[in-house]
Amino acid sequence: MYAAKIIGSVVCTCKEQRLVGLKLLVVQPVSLLNLENEGKPVVAVDAVGAGETEIVLVVGGSSARQTEITGNMPVDATIMAVVDHIDIGGRKVFEKYAAGDAE
Repeated sequence: MYAAKIIGSVVCTCKEQRLVGLKLLVVQPVSLLNLENEGKPVVAVDAVGAGETEIVLVVGGSSARQTEITGNMPVDATIMAVVDHIDIGGRKVFEKYAAGDAE
């Protein structure tokens, strides 16, 4: 499992039948320590309704096929959580909602 930032989407009009109706997003892996880019972007199936620029948790490999909507499908990366905040060593690394922002 790794953290990533959603940086785009992929639209495919012609695809494997079991993927019809699934949202495909481009995610950029990021470091949990500072949210700096780490590695190459990948395409992931969105299993949780994530949105543009959100920080998410992504699973890959066989774990990507363990969500309710991706079971036994030809996927190698799945967004399975949207991050609300990250705290490491008593320091807040990320906060989704700034003070006063509506959830």
